[in-house]
Amino acid sequence: MPAATRHFELTLLAERFAISRLAADASIPAWATRGPFFSVTRTGDELSIVSELTRVPAGVQSQPGWRAFKVHGPFILSEIGVLSALATPLAEAKISLFAISTFDTDYLLVGAETLSAAINALGQAGHTIHRSAAE
Repeated sequence: MPAATRHFELTLLAERFAISRLAADASIPAWATRGPFFSVTRTGDELSIVSELTRVPAGVQSQPGWRAFKVHGPFILSEIGVLSALATPLAEAKISLFAISTFDTDYLLVGAETLSAAINALGQAGHTIHRSAAE
């Protein structure tokens, strides 16, 4: 099935997030691995951390104000077109996204200021958005 015709269910997580950058050789701080959702990625260039906004200490280089959608999975790792089907309507609406993939599913983070437009764009593309119980 072409990516443009695939429809997914997503849940908007209640938490507000920040995306932080630390030095590539920095230790993973304890605050980065707390809460119901976080992501830590190390490369040769940086240590990136997605965590709840309230957990990021002052002075850490970060960009606050992100909201996250969980795509209802699980999907097999070889499945094609999941992110494309979701990213395309956001790109067409000129909405930036930060994607995180796990073994089972994907998460899409969008700026809080574009959340309503993102929900609208995804809905118009045929995707279903649920709100988390805490939302």
